Order: sequence, then structure tokens, then C-alpha cells
Amino acid sequence: MGKTTAEDLRKLADDDNVKAVVFRVNSGGGSAVASEQIRHAIKLIKAKKPVVVSMGGAAASGGYWISSPANYIVAEPTTITGSIGIFGLIPNFSGLVQDKLGVTFDGVTTNKYSDYETELVLGKNPDDIMKRMQTYVDRGYQNFLDIVSEGRGMKPAQVDSIAQGRVWLATDAIKIKLVDQIGSLDDAVKKAAELAKTKEYHTKAYPDKGNWLDAFMPNEKKGSYLDSKLQEELKTFLGDLYEPLMEIRQSVKNGNTLQARMLEDVRVK
Repeated sequence: MGKTTAEDLRKLADDDNVKAVVFRVNSGGGSAVASEQIRHAIKLIKAKKPVVVSMGGAAASGGYWISSPANYIVAEPTTITGSIGIFGLIPNFSGLVQDKLGVTFDGVTTNKYSDYETELVLGKNPDDIMKRMQTYVDRGYQNFLDIVSEGRGMKPAQVDSIAQGRVWLATDAIKIKLVDQIGSLDDAVKKAAELAKTKEYHTKAYPDKGNWLDAFMPNEKKGSYLDSKLQEELKTFLGDLYEPLMEIRQSVKNGNTLQARMLEDVRVK
């Protein structure tokens, strides 16, 4: 997802007909790697034209990571944002592989740390390996602080004082400089036009949603109409657990150890 979104954003950066970009963010985060790919693409646009972020229901953790480099951030009053933090996610298959299937592993390595992730997956967590994992996570968190510090014009220590994984409502986030304005998507569009110094403008959604026939045709990335129906049945069965479980499943599948996401599925009703 990060690579695809970044590619779409680069096309906007190179399109001279686009005078400003309003980037709609509605995400509780995800892979730190994917977040960085999107953030870098936002910076490429910003070097050529104004970028305004419009925050939806949530723009937290990785959602804030990708928002931070924008020229201006507009959030709705009930937006959940912040959650500036990192955690490591490594599945433990020892119960399945060894206890249920009776499969064990041996290997030859150049040193005891060259295959540490396999050790963790198999449930072997010696203290020295866990310390190295903690160093990996700490470095990712410091990188997150530096990213927000650069994007928002704040000192890393100042960001750290409001970070540490804490979640903020937009009406509070504006007081600590995480957002610039409380408003709607229309307000974000008006601000983008102002920054682009243009009074006459029109908007266009990007990428295009496509036509109705696309939904019924098989696609390597999106699947087919039948795939979507199966997903709907699974969503009905799992309820509120569907989204977080699918995100974690995809992260494990892609091998994304570092996660910049909210730990809970926060819903405002």
C-alpha cells in the first residue's frame, strides 16, 4: 500500500497542471516502512507545490508520520491524532510448529545474531537478542521524533514530551502544535488554494475511482467481486475485530517488524 500510494503522489508532484495537493488522511497507522515511503513522496510534492493534509476520523501513529511534512494540517473536531510511537511485531509460531506439528529447526550461521528473527519467531527470546530488538525499536522511535520535529518546526525533546504513543483529540492537538486548524475537507481545499496563491480553482479526486465494471473484473491488487463478497462475510463474522486482525495479518505477511500504528481500534460514536 505504501509503495502504491507513493507512486500516485509522485505523479502529482510531476504534474504541472496540479497547483496544490490536499492529502486526505484517515488511518490509524501501519508499517513504519510504508509510512516512510509515503512521507518521502509528500516531501517531493512539497518541494514543488503546497501540500495540505485533511485529517478524517483518525490520523494517528503512521497516519501522523505521513502528515507531518505537510505545509498545513487541518483536522476535524473529532479526529484522533498523535500516537507518535513505535512497537515491534514478531509472530511466535512455536506453539504451532513445534508443539502441534512436531517440526524443529537447525541451522548454521556466521554468528548468533545473524538469524535472530527466526529465533524470535520460534519462541527463543534470550535477553541479549531482546535487548537488540529494543534498540531497534528505540531507534525507530527516535527517527519518528526527528521526522515530526522537522515537519512541525519543533525540537525533538518538545515532540517527545507530547509523544510516547499518546493519542490526542484534534481540539487538544491544536494546542500542542500537532495540527494547525480545526475544519473540514472544504477548509483544507481553501487553504491549499490560498497557499498556491490562486483565487480560481477546481478540485479533482486522485486516483480516479474507476468505473463500475472494474469492481467485477479480477485484479491482482484488488481481487474480484467474489473476493469482496467473501471479505464482507468474514467482516460480518469478526465484527470490530476484522480491521485490526487483517492489518496485523498483512504486516506479518509483508515482514514489517516495526509498526507505527495505534494498538487499539479507536472508534468515536
